[in-house]
Amino acid sequence: MAICKLNDMKSALLAGQRLFGLDVGKKTIGLAISDGNLAVASPLKILWRNKFTADADSMFTLGDAENVGGLIIGWPLNMDGSQGPRCDATRDFAHALLRLRDIPIAFMDERLSTQAVESAMLAADMTRAKRHERRDALAAAWILQSAL
Repeated sequence: MAICKLNDMKSALLAGQRLFGLDVGKKTIGLAISDGNLAVASPLKILWRNKFTADADSMFTLGDAENVGGLIIGWPLNMDGSQGPRCDATRDFAHALLRLRDIPIAFMDERLSTQAVESAMLAADMTRAKRHERRDALAAAWILQSAL
């Protein structure tokens, strides 16, 4: 499977399969998961980045346990819509995942996702420590929910 368009993602899945949403950063990967109906995204966890193969193994092991059949990865466009070095790194990450596993992957514009969840956490009066602890997984959920 290759990188596909968002519109083609649902048809690439088997019945009941779920999606992972990923917010890929330099230090962490925020993970979110959809429900089986592909209607609701929920934050799942944060993976602290280590070596790529170990990170991918952790993600795929968790995905196998949760019946995940595809990935929606946040696409870090610049605010003017142009692609920069972060898009190159994200594309390389996706292609490296495809070398390990044949799984459909689509990108979703992630502009302002972190700011959106940060604002929601501030409105909920979360402490700085709680916000830091949950930010990336919540951003992944925001990205995935936007795609659903």
